[in-house]
Amino acid sequence: MPTDLPNLLTLSRIAAIPVLVLFATLGEPWTNLVACAVFSAAAITDYFDGKLARSRKQISDFGRMLDPIADKLLVGAALMLLAGNGQLSTFGLFPAIIILLREILVSGLREYLAGLKIGLPVTGLAKWKTGFQMGALGALLAGDSGAAVIWLSWLPVSLIGEVMLLAAAVLTLVTGWDYLQAGLRHVGRASAPIAQQPGPQPPAQPSLHS
Repeated sequence: MPTDLPNLLTLSRIAAIPVLVLFATLGEPWTNLVACAVFSAAAITDYFDGKLARSRKQISDFGRMLDPIADKLLVGAALMLLAGNGQLSTFGLFPAIIILLREILVSGLREYLAGLKIGLPVTGLAKWKTGFQMGALGALLAGDSGAAVIWLSWLPVSLIGEVMLLAAAVLTLVTGWDYLQAGLRHVGRASAPIAQQPGPQPPAQPSLHS
């Protein structure tokens, strides 16, 4: 049910996006810090909604559908805000593009395989990718200016965020390739019966020796 706690946590990630956009676009040091806090709180729900759904046996089709959508909306919004606000260096744009393209690729694979009644399971490496990605985006949203608000100006928060984003992009390439290979294997298996199915036979020609 949409009103189950795990689904409410998932919905909260989507609800957090306009709040994130509002504070991130104001561009003040304290609003950057608030944007980081909003994003981090939303990202943490990604862990708890799945954990609660499994422990309470509240796994539903609605939750399975909405969870990856909420994740991609949150990550996409954060990446676009960082790029639009100039909070990413030229070097940092490349891992951001890789991450965004991978999310589109995996979404397409999941949609296709869902039509074949085949799931695409989340790997352990993909969870590490998500951890680095969420940590990087939170740090970049705060930036050096946000860190200064809480007396952490000595810490190169933006640089740390970009290094973590690069690590997430490397894991993104690895896991994206794994998912692509898994998807292609299923495509081959699904098309094999069709290829083997005999087509209409041409009418028999009369024998010359009859």
